[in-house]
Amino acid sequence: MHARPRAKVNLTLSVGERGRDGYHPLESAFLRIGLADDLTVALGDGLGADVLTVSGRPGADATDNIVLRAFDAVRRAIGAELPPLVAHLDKRIPITAGLAGGSADAAAAVDCALQMWGAALSPAALANVALDLGADVPFFAGNAAAALVRGRGEHVQPLPQPPADVTLVLVTPQVALSTTAVFARFDDLKLFDPGKKRETPNWSDLVASAERLRDANDLWPAALTIAPELAGLRDELERLTGRPWLMSGSGSTLFAIYGSADESVPAARSLVASESEILGGAIINAVDLIGPDPLWRYP
Repeated sequence: MHARPRAKVNLTLSVGERGRDGYHPLESAFLRIGLADDLTVALGDGLGADVLTVSGRPGADATDNIVLRAFDAVRRAIGAELPPLVAHLDKRIPITAGLAGGSADAAAAVDCALQMWGAALSPAALANVALDLGADVPFFAGNAAAALVRGRGEHVQPLPQPPADVTLVLVTPQVALSTTAVFARFDDLKLFDPGKKRETPNWSDLVASAERLRDANDLWPAALTIAPELAGLRDELERLTGRPWLMSGSGSTLFAIYGSADESVPAARSLVASESEILGGAIINAVDLIGPDPLWRYP
């Protein structure tokens, strides 16, 4: 089996007060984008352990990788002894960057495992496996192009198909932000605001709605206290492009919305050509909503 699990960005992210179960109820508009990892899965020999090798982005590790956890979760849900799987993951989505590459990999791994074993799970069992693996995994398991995701991630409401010509420029700085740490800082700073207006994307014209969505991520202030350099990065990106830049998830990736590849690819190239010191070491991708590979990337 060969899969190309694609990343996402959050166009909005509203965070509720942490409950007694330790989780924050969320409401977020997810958009799947054309930037994907590469996952290959085959049957192994005998009844040994699953094997995973990883290549690609620095920092990717086969130890305790979510792909292996996904194989284990499916095996437990089926409740039978099954042959080991041998997998290789080529990481192309930036890591700890708010793009949910690991969650996308997990959803693809669940599907590949079921296919390789010739097995199936009920929709309810599959939903439980996805949610146990992570809050973003149910979105990827549903294969929607865009969705409104609520609760812990278990409520996924497909949204209208975005215009096919929409593209994005993503900038991922050399800043690794832990999702757990950002949520903890959100709590420490008491940033929950029940009266805050919740923005919604205009799906017929995402470019026009970008200004409204610029500050529609409740985790932005918390992320800034951990990585204050993100503020200067966003200022520089907005100065260079004349467009609003949004943060995806808990960061650190920032992105701008464009109306076509003819706009986003030159914009991405111009960021590199600017030789801005603030952009030093950043990963830059121009992507459409189809992929699986970016329209243009640096480096």
